[in-house]
Amino acid sequence: MAPLSTFRAALMVSFSVFLTALLGFGLPALLNAATRLLGLPETSVTECIVVLYAAFVLYVATPRIPRGVVEVKGKAVLITGCDSGFGHALAKHLHKLGFTVFAGCLLKDKNGEGAKELEEFHSDRMKVVQLDVCSEEQVNTAVEYIKGNLQDSERGRVVNLASMYGRMGNVLRSPYCVSKYGVEAFSDCLRYEMKTWGVKVSIVEPGNFIAATGILTRDVVAATATKLWSEAPSGVKEDYGKAHFDRHVASMRSYCSSGQKDVSPVLGDITDAVVSKRPYTRYNPMEPHWWIRVQVMTHLLGAISDLLYF
Repeated sequence: MAPLSTFRAALMVSFSVFLTALLGFGLPALLNAATRLLGLPETSVTECIVVLYAAFVLYVATPRIPRGVVEVKGKAVLITGCDSGFGHALAKHLHKLGFTVFAGCLLKDKNGEGAKELEEFHSDRMKVVQLDVCSEEQVNTAVEYIKGNLQDSERGRVVNLASMYGRMGNVLRSPYCVSKYGVEAFSDCLRYEMKTWGVKVSIVEPGNFIAATGILTRDVVAATATKLWSEAPSGVKEDYGKAHFDRHVASMRSYCSSGQKDVSPVLGDITDAVVSKRPYTRYNPMEPHWWIRVQVMTHLLGAISDLLYF
């Protein structure tokens, strides 16, 4: 029996050949049928394919169509998670654009490096706030502080950061995927509910930016793995086996150095969601192969996507 990796490779090749044949033989017939249905004069299949391909290239290559810009002067944003990663970079980016930034930091009261760096702006538009989003007391305190320091209380915009893993699952990602699926569902419901008041809600779904954010490190993976294995019941250890466990740990450690190193695609999409008068519902800053995988896993039959990727 061929190894599983060989089987998957053969399956991917077979799928590609099938898709090519389908497009090669089926698309011309479909185009001819469409022109007859619309009462258009017969045209060559080649011309139709060229036009469709040109439209696709233009769609991919054309910059985002301007949809109006919100006046930044006097506007404020609240950003959570500003100690590091996307939140920290976004606080600096939106401050540079002219927003008043309320930067919520978990470690402000512990002299965290991220909070200190933002405080060193010494700007009346950069307001660092102690904020543990799991603490109702800190949330209420932050809300009252922000209310007392807003020039314009009619903010009307929510942008939530989810992930490509809010749209699809993956091996060893169940806790992360569950949390991101929850962000997606909450954001969709919030968008429906807030429409009456004109509050726009957008979701940003980044791909793999592990290398850029440092959200997961080899040391963290190793420490977590050691803790999980030491605390696992003997029955679980026996069922899974140490060798199987170690293979997955090694896979996660190698994943830590992967992904895009530049966060600007994410910052650009969040900025568009904040400043555009007509923001998109969803933004997908990710590498092309991840975008294709999301489409395959969310639009094709589960049996097909499972065979292709798992």
